[in-house]
Amino acid sequence: MQQFQVPQFIEVEDKIFGPLTTKQFFYLVGGGGLCFLYWFFFQAWFAVILIIPTAGISVALAFLKINGRPFIYMVASFISYTSSPKRFLWQKVQKPFTPTADQAQTQMTLPKLTENKLNDLAWSLDIMEKIKR
Repeated sequence: MQQFQVPQFIEVEDKIFGPLTTKQFFYLVGGGGLCFLYWFFFQAWFAVILIIPTAGISVALAFLKINGRPFIYMVASFISYTSSPKRFLWQKVQKPFTPTADQAQTQMTLPKLTENKLNDLAWSLDIMEKIKR
């Protein structure tokens, strides 16, 4: 019988670029590139205003985990929630009941209960109750 090694730690990403995974590396390189472009093309005071949030977002994308899940999943969930239509069930309009053809037919074929039949039924129930005792 041939033995195979079962991979372990399959949820841990490989560290390709030193202590960083591929995703972390590209988040940081992308954020750093944007910060460099801001510094190169804008005046210093305006570039700093743009660089601070850009650097914060790129660092958060690379390293921040919320409930053990990467920050990018929270961003994707936020975007899908805000862009999807909302349906509130408590605003649902009740449609009036319209019986189908089968339901209408069964309602027509039910026998009518006359007073005589009702008395017979009540009498038989009383008798059956006394017999069971």
